[in-house]
Amino acid sequence: MRPLRRLACLAAASAAFALPAAAQAPAVAPAQAAALADDPDAALVEELVVVGRLPGPAWWRVSDADTTVYVLGVPSLAPKRMEWDRAIFEHRLEGANAVVLPFTNIRTKGVGVLGAGFNLLRLRSGGPFEARLDPATRDRFVAVRERLGFPAKHYPTSNPLAAGVQLASDYRERSNLTTTDPAKLVELLARQKGVPVVEKSYDIGPLLGAILRTSPQVGRVCFDEVLQQAEAGPGVTLEAARAWAAGDVPGALENERTYERCLAMIPGGRAFDERMKADTAAAITVQLQRPGHAIVLVPLRPLLAQGGVLDRLRGQGLDVRTPAGDAAGG
Repeated sequence: MRPLRRLACLAAASAAFALPAAAQAPAVAPAQAAALADDPDAALVEELVVVGRLPGPAWWRVSDADTTVYVLGVPSLAPKRMEWDRAIFEHRLEGANAVVLPFTNIRTKGVGVLGAGFNLLRLRSGGPFEARLDPATRDRFVAVRERLGFPAKHYPTSNPLAAGVQLASDYRERSNLTTTDPAKLVELLARQKGVPVVEKSYDIGPLLGAILRTSPQVGRVCFDEVLQQAEAGPGVTLEAARAWAAGDVPGALENERTYERCLAMIPGGRAFDERMKADTAAAITVQLQRPGHAIVLVPLRPLLAQGGVLDRLRGQGLDVRTPAGDAAGG
């Protein structure tokens, strides 16, 4: 189940890829342009994208008459065990009604395990992947995988999205990058303080089926983006993480977004994105029903995009304040 979980996590939460395909030709420019245009988080609500005034990462506030929900926007990709000033977080953790973690967890439910496993076997066949690439791309791919320390058989698929998932996972692991920090640390600290932790999981089974229906053209666009990211190295992500830790939201938003764009291109991907945003906004309104305060973690782009979590809450008439208005640690 470990390979399934890796594919599932990348497919759902941080962005998915995978699909059946024959020999791969270079992606054409029109396909790439159309794919990148279909990005639900491309447009941001500019007045929400500010630099925080308090030490550490930026916080937004959603409030009503007797409750404040402190919203911490978190990076979708960051260095493992990233250092950040936790003073404001620890102050707000005291007496919090709950800590709501990012809604990015996935699992295979019940009988779906068999179907998901079957779909995974379909993805992991027909390799090695590099044998299906054009010569120029093959040379680039081989150079990257050898630098990462993996043999050709490590990519046993004919599926460009599946190859992209595996390559991205390998690149992130070798670069000490993760999709789970700082949420993992926040969860640990909340449980140590006895603060209730709210999580949500989504069934990966239907998503794997959708991945199998993704077109070869879209799959190749995603693979090419991952390959470019692995060639470039983690510099952009590390710089964005430093900006995030300093409350520099525009700088933090410069992080890599390969997965998020690819997720939107998969059949059903936009609907899944909409569901996660709607569920997160609903979780914040639930916390507003209890007097006091709560903490909610949301990935930055879905938080700040037009039609994103905060935009939806403002549309409901709720009071949303930006980090630029924070003048005290309360």
